[in-house]
Parts: sequence; C-alpha cells; structure tokens
Amino acid sequence: MYAESDVSLPSKGSKTKEKILKISLKLFSNKGYKATTVRDIAGAMGVKQSALYNHFKNKDEILETLVSDLTSSAIVTIFEGKESQELYKQGKSLLMSIATVFKLLSFDNQNEALFKLMMQEILLNERIREIYNEYFYQENVKKLSGLFFLMMQNEMIKSSDPLLLANEFFSPLFFYQMQVSLLKLDKKSTSSVVSLFEKHVDYFWDSIKIERQGTLF
Repeated sequence: MYAESDVSLPSKGSKTKEKILKISLKLFSNKGYKATTVRDIAGAMGVKQSALYNHFKNKDEILETLVSDLTSSAIVTIFEGKESQELYKQGKSLLMSIATVFKLLSFDNQNEALFKLMMQEILLNERIREIYNEYFYQENVKKLSGLFFLMMQNEMIKSSDPLLLANEFFSPLFFYQMQVSLLKLDKKSTSSVVSLFEKHVDYFWDSIKIERQGTLF
C-alpha cells in the first residue's frame, strides 16, 4: 500500500485562480488597470466572463488580491527572521545583499509586473500607497537605521544620523530599479544601469566606514 501523502496537490479551482491572477497582472501592467476589462481577461484565458466570476466578484477583487501579493515581495521581507544583533556585524556585505535583492527583482518578470502595476496605480489607489509607504519603504528604512546605529556604537561606521543614512542608502536602489523597468519597457539596453547597484554600495560604504589606522609597533 502507498502511504498517504501529507502534501495536498493544488485543486483545479486554485490553479484556475492562479491563472486568472497571472494573466490579469500581465494585462494590468501592460494596458493599465482602468483600461483592462473583465472581457479582456476572459479573452486572454479563452473562457467566458462568467467563468471568472466563479473565482472573483469583480475586477476590483482581482486587483486587491494582486496588491496583497506585494506585501510578500522580497523587498518587503529583506530583514524578515533575522536578528539585528548578528545582522549589523555583516557591515558592507549586508548592504550588498540588500542591493542584490533589488537588482535581481528588477529582472524578475513577476516582480517587474507587480512593480509596474504599483507605479501605475500608486496615485489612484490608497491601498497601494499604504503598502508602498509602510512595507516597501518605511519599515525597511526603520530596520536599516537601527542596524546603522549598532554599527556606529561598535565603531564600524562614522557617527551620523542613522535614519538619514538609511534613507540615503535605499533611495538610489528604488531609482535604479525604476530605471531598469523603464529601459526594459522601451526595449532598450540596461547595461548602463545594471552595475550601478553594486557601485552604489561601494561608494556609500566608503563614505561612511571608519578607516582603521595601522600602528607603528
């Protein structure tokens, strides 16, 4: 006899729901949420509109589900499950790992589509603004400022305003990510931007680190 598996396979309904979300995200990010209709989504799936209503009440509910996915983005969870007392010791390596997350997500199709959708809807949708401000930016800035404070206490970096430093570090990463998205949107080369993530970390760390003077004896 075969042992009963503890892992349940996705149901047909859940697979259909995931497909609706995937196609909707592609259409929303390319055409815009307002310009995309339920008929467009159904047409792209090759089903009747009524089939979509078995899974979502309307287009707004599809958007709300996609928006909720933003809170599980790798950018949101950069510091998740990591202890500050150990994390700050990584110094420059920590900053490089953060920049790498931004860089990799810039070239991930799923996250690129979510980012494009967020940028398009951020002025129109209060919920998206809340997610961007709280989860994407403020929480990360708050966490990194705490780590910078610990680095200052342990004489790894120069004494300064840790909150300002955290803002100074994150802001270019968001800008570079947007640049990559814009270049890809226009089918232009991203080679001029792709190395900026690492260069930013090098420049930033060199400007804040404490130089260790060698002794004569």
